This record gives sequence, structure tokens and C-alpha cells, in this order.
Amino acid sequence: MSDKSTSFELNGEKKFQDNFADFDFSIPLVMGILNATPDSFYDGGQYLNREVLFNRVSSMVNDGVDIIDVGGVSTRPGAAFVSEEEELIRILEPLHLIKKEFPHLPVSIDTFRSSVATACVLEGADMINDISGGTLDDAMFETIARLKIPYVLMHIQGAPETMQQSPIVNRVVEKVHSFFKERVAMLLELGVADVILDPGFGFGKSLGCNFMLLNNMEQLRVHNLPLLAGISRKSMINKVLDTKPEEALNGTSVLHLMALQQGANLLRVHDVKEAKEVIKLFQYSSTARCEDAD
Repeated sequence: MSDKSTSFELNGEKKFQDNFADFDFSIPLVMGILNATPDSFYDGGQYLNREVLFNRVSSMVNDGVDIIDVGGVSTRPGAAFVSEEEELIRILEPLHLIKKEFPHLPVSIDTFRSSVATACVLEGADMINDISGGTLDDAMFETIARLKIPYVLMHIQGAPETMQQSPIVNRVVEKVHSFFKERVAMLLELGVADVILDPGFGFGKSLGCNFMLLNNMEQLRVHNLPLLAGISRKSMINKVLDTKPEEALNGTSVLHLMALQQGANLLRVHDVKEAKEVIKLFQYSSTARCEDAD
């Protein structure tokens, strides 16, 4: 396996190197969601056919996706875990397809299992997106250090089966920031510096606390690391608007803009084209100048 060590900072000072040489967090990036699951909250079961899977990835590529995030376990509230063997069966076919048809497209693997992370990196995966921030597998941090790949560190309260039974209802910014500070220190001690921070919207927080996190994302940042916003079509939109996930694109775009205004560097989305448009408008508005004609 080749050395996949990387390095990045914000505001153009550093970039992803090696596999991510063209990435620069001075412009927010888009991570496209590819659920290889039958039971995800929005698009579960849609991409189990190889042809449909290829068409979905092709569509995201045409829309300008920067990273594809492949997941084999639903982490919606109350979801039950599947076996490691089943998770790998679900993930490896999409991973192989993407690496064959789109060899330069970075692939992230959405898993909390260190064994799955290792197997997928050996098959070409470029990043690990861990919804548990290393809390569901004690070997994950050491595995990431050994694999030398970027790691998405997400905050979660409890586990997917139980996280909404006793969600955080107060001091959420303080609690998530403290979690990031502690877990990043552990990673740095192991030599892992390429970390992306995900507040974990919907993962064990009350509705109000989700919006408190959104309104204070910049305060969550530690060590100048990039921030990821995973808001797409989630219940924090639907509970306010009384919509269903399939009706939540407009609300998603609104919250994506809010996240960018609060410092988000990476949007994890179902709808790549619309997210790219939000970023383009945000970038233009940030630099626009009004010059009167002579």
C-alpha cells in the first residue's frame, strides 16, 4: 500500500497533498453521499443495482462533486448495526466501481469499524468518515495513524440505536468543542494531523441544540482544522418546516448557506448540484464589489 499521508490548512496556506493535491479549503468542498444501504433515512435501497449505482456516481461527478462518501450501515436514529461482513459486502462493490470508472475521484468510507477502514483503504479508499469519533471502536485512532489517511472526526451522543433517547439539551457548543479538543489531542499524539471536524447534526442533540451548533460552528474549531456540515435533508429541517426528507431540498440549501457563513469548509450532501450553486453564490457574494460606471 502506498503512503497516503496528507497535509492541509485553511485559507490557502496548505492543501491536501498526494491523493488530494487539487483540494484547497479556501473554497468550500462538496462530499456526495452514496448510501449502499437498504434503510437509510432518505435514499436507502436506491443504489443497490450496479447500473443505477454507476449512474448516480456519474451524475455527482458531472455536478462537480469533490469527494464521494460511501456508507454501508444506516446511522439514522434507532438504526440497528449490521455485521462487519455485511457492511463490507455493501461497501466494496461501490468502492471498486468508483475506483475503476473514476480513478481520480477521492472516496471516503463512512464506517466506525477499524477493520472495515483497513480493508477499504487496502482496496483504494482515501479517507475514513467515522460517525463515532473513535468512541465505538477503541482501535480506530491507531488504525488511522497506521493507514496515514485523512479522518473525519464526528461528535455523537451515545450510539445510533439510543442517541435520541437522551439527547444533549444544554451547553452543546461547550460539550462538542471539549470533545473535539480531547479527541484531536489523542490523534495528534499518534501523529494524525489530517482531521476534519463534524459536529454531528442530529446525532444525539435536541432540535434547538442542532441549531445552536449551526449558529456557532466557528467556535467549534480546534487547531485550525476544517469543519464539515452534514445537514442534508435531516430532521432538523423537517421538524421546523413540517416536511419529509424528499421535500427538504430548499431547507437544506438554506442551512448550507448558514453553515458556510459560520465557517464550514466541507458540505456532506445528497444534492451535489444545488450545494455547488450555494457555494458559488456564497463565494461571489463574499468578494463582490459595486463599481459605478463612468
